[in-house]
Amino acid sequence: MLLDLPAGAVEATRVCLPAERLKVLACLDKLQQQHMDTMKVFNDPIHGHIEIHPLLVRIIDTPQFQRLRYIKQLGGTYFVFPGASHNRFEHSIGVGYLAGCLVRALKERQPELGITQRDILCVEIAGLCHDLGHGPFSHMFDGRFIPLTRPDWKWKHETASVKMFEHLIASNELEEVMKSYGLVLEEDMAFIKEQIGGPTDEAACEISWPYRGRPKEKSFLYEVVANKKNGIDVDKWDYFARDCHHLGIQNNFDYKRLLKFIRVCEVKNQRHICTRDKEVGNLYDMFHTRNCLHRRAYQHKVGNIIEIMITEALQKADKFYKIEGSGGKQYQISTAMEDMEAYTKLTDNIYLEILHSSSPELKEAQEILRKIERRELYKFLGETQPETRSEVNNSLAESIAKSKPEKDPPDVELKAEDFVVDVVNMDYGMKEQNPIDNVLFYCKADPSKAVKISKEQVSKLLPRTFAEQVIRVYCKSQNPVIVSAAKQYFIQWCMEKNFTKPPKCGHLHLKTINHLLIVPVHPLL
Repeated sequence: MLLDLPAGAVEATRVCLPAERLKVLACLDKLQQQHMDTMKVFNDPIHGHIEIHPLLVRIIDTPQFQRLRYIKQLGGTYFVFPGASHNRFEHSIGVGYLAGCLVRALKERQPELGITQRDILCVEIAGLCHDLGHGPFSHMFDGRFIPLTRPDWKWKHETASVKMFEHLIASNELEEVMKSYGLVLEEDMAFIKEQIGGPTDEAACEISWPYRGRPKEKSFLYEVVANKKNGIDVDKWDYFARDCHHLGIQNNFDYKRLLKFIRVCEVKNQRHICTRDKEVGNLYDMFHTRNCLHRRAYQHKVGNIIEIMITEALQKADKFYKIEGSGGKQYQISTAMEDMEAYTKLTDNIYLEILHSSSPELKEAQEILRKIERRELYKFLGETQPETRSEVNNSLAESIAKSKPEKDPPDVELKAEDFVVDVVNMDYGMKEQNPIDNVLFYCKADPSKAVKISKEQVSKLLPRTFAEQVIRVYCKSQNPVIVSAAKQYFIQWCMEKNFTKPPKCGHLHLKTINHLLIVPVHPLL
């Protein structure tokens, strides 16, 4: 903790007797040198050569963290973008590094904030461990598989990250190691977990300051790793840069510039991270970049249907695929997160284990995965945008199956199970809300005063709405006749619902559309 002393070591020696000052200076110099020697250097393709604290290295070198090597960062997107082979492992290291960069920048710029080495270390650990709870294929697991297999269970990967972090520390006996680096176990463990998953006590959310790890004076530290107020955090900074690099998509947002303009201001007796007013346009660009990544990659229509097919395979395998947890107890895929020892064994490897299994119970699941391998994917029929948001449920497929065209109907009778409906919600990170409305800025004239900047003060060319919904429809059959009929059903359904028609109807729909719109066709055509 002597490293928290001012950079000018002479300041520290004022408390010493004159005869001892030279010895104290030499001791501080030696301590600083030892600190530098113990830091390890990682060569990261995004951030270059980065220094990692030895405690973070001890956390990295555990089975619970190494598990992240086998979970794809972008899930099924890798089946579409060949370069997107990166995993949660390297992303987590990058977030831990950036968390330290941000807090050190604040400490150097505003010494009055009282940021200590303990604070920096805890924020770095939170950044490093924030994704420990992801399941196979990342967001596919908590966004698709769990809601289908356990619809009544409200579960998020952040909840599992907190439990996995506790399991990591306990099973590897790192408590004493943490103490040796100056951490106060109960207080700092609470602080780390609160940064990952929010307040640990739900009842505490009703009071003015719900956190136990750090006092209200250090409220800004909770905005570094996972910023619940406006979504501007180091997690996004890393995955923007890393995902764009591996996807081959240009990244227009530079976090290094933003680091030069952040500071802490006090608003209503609470300290928040703010940025310069002139950076407001760059922040809109940041959220626009996020939206572009979702459109072009994260919500790619082929990547999404592959994730849907993998989810179906896991659903069919759920009852028969067993994972051994603590005490030899057996768990299913959908219950493994109830025991962290079992959950540690659940990674993307489950795909290959099912695919190459000789178990007859896994044949149905196996056949779906084989279709993915042969690229026999469910056929994309088109997409539409409704006026109001629709919920993801079976009624949409049933509704489409009832929309058989009355004029020139196809000879094929289709059922709800022939269709797959994927409802995709895209926004700027806060649903219908403009995230910039929750960002605080400061001006050059008065850096201590926080202000808000409205959209109208920035540009008239900014978006009017910040969220939209797209309904995509697929057909499970590979038969061209059935696919053609399914497209006719889908177009009829869009017209009945007064939704936008698919932009690419193709020649298969021409006859149907002409009948529906009562448009004469020239005989020569």
